[in-house]
Amino acid sequence: MKTDNKKNTNKKNVRNKKAGGRKTSAAPGGGSGKKSTGKPAASPSPPKKNPGPDRSRSIGRVAATTSTGSKLRLVPGNAAGGKSSRSPKNTGSLGSLQNTGRRKRLIAAGVLFFLLLTAAGVLFYISRHYHVETIYVDGNVHYTNEEIIEMVTSEKLGDNSLYLSLKYKNKGIKGIPFIEKMDVKVLAPDTIKIVVYEKAVAGYVEYLDKYMYFDKDGTVVEASDTKTAGIPQVTGIPFDQVVLYEPLPVENQEVFKEILYMTQILSKYEISADKIYFDDAYEMTLYFGDVRVKLGNDDNVEEKISRLKQILPAAEGKKGVFRMENYAGSGSNVSFEQDK
Repeated sequence: MKTDNKKNTNKKNVRNKKAGGRKTSAAPGGGSGKKSTGKPAASPSPPKKNPGPDRSRSIGRVAATTSTGSKLRLVPGNAAGGKSSRSPKNTGSLGSLQNTGRRKRLIAAGVLFFLLLTAAGVLFYISRHYHVETIYVDGNVHYTNEEIIEMVTSEKLGDNSLYLSLKYKNKGIKGIPFIEKMDVKVLAPDTIKIVVYEKAVAGYVEYLDKYMYFDKDGTVVEASDTKTAGIPQVTGIPFDQVVLYEPLPVENQEVFKEILYMTQILSKYEISADKIYFDDAYEMTLYFGDVRVKLGNDDNVEEKISRLKQILPAAEGKKGVFRMENYAGSGSNVSFEQDK
């Protein structure tokens, strides 16, 4: 055993010399080392390798156990005394990032919830505060107030004054005969005013079982299956065809201005004619049921209609014709000829 120990000691001393380390104490029975105390020699610490000037990366120092065949344990370190170039994962920083991300998500969720809650509150306030209770209607001729109100408020949110004012502000309505557009004005949160702008209709002609309504320029603006009270039928004007949104093809386009003027005068004096007839000379005859009124040319039209308002009730239930061709606003140049 002494011989083996001596050999092992000599081998270790040789390694220490090559590495530039100190000499270790010799085992009992060795040369000039200390005398043996009778105790087995302690295993010397392994020498440190010099990484050399050209090696900057970190190395581990190896700690060996005294038992033969034991496993080595790598202890992180740096022979040059510097920091390791490969740092271990910073678990603290990762956890901090995770906490920051979680905090941001919570803040975003809180902001979203606040916005949704605010929007719900605003909608609730608008639905309650702008609920329509009172409605005024102005400008309607062909439709009653109830019909106009039904057109405006029958849809979804039709009882909300703010919604209606935004929807119908200077906006035309399609699909409703004689209506050009309607405005809704909010007079109070619970009160609105519907202003109706109707198309300027002068009269209508019958064509292919339809009532074709035209304006002051003779342009056909509506085609309907029903008659509208207060608008006279115009006859005696020859035409070949009628096209919607195009002028009636007649020779004398000035006749439409006469028709419009006549309808305005009749409306002023609250007289509603059933029909306006033009003969070959473009002289007018008005029809009121079985009573006819021959006006002649367009001279003194308003004076004739003013006089007609006074005498027309006397012909109720009769059949005949009023002759007013020569009436100029005064005198007795008016006669009634009863049909035989």
